[in-house]
Amino acid sequence: MNISKIRIKNKQRGQGMTEYIIIVALIAVSAIGVYSMFGQTLRNQTAGLAVEMSGQDAKGNIATSKQNANTATDNANKTKNMGTYNDSNNVGN
Repeated sequence: MNISKIRIKNKQRGQGMTEYIIIVALIAVSAIGVYSMFGQTLRNQTAGLAVEMSGQDAKGNIATSKQNANTATDNANKTKNMGTYNDSNNVGN
């Protein structure tokens, strides 16, 4: 095997690793976005499950979870673009 074939093979390995890193980064960013939108709902549902498994009533956790899910739905339905970027900063004005 000559040196030029070895270099091509190494470049291909580097390209594959770079593509893999990009895909993993996109998945991580997506997971962060989903968690930021539904994280509180998931935490309340998990807390409700833990309370129910211990033999207690988890109606409060379930109600809080429903509230958070509705809030997440309301936030998802809002138009978000450059025209509405500063709207959240003008809430108190």
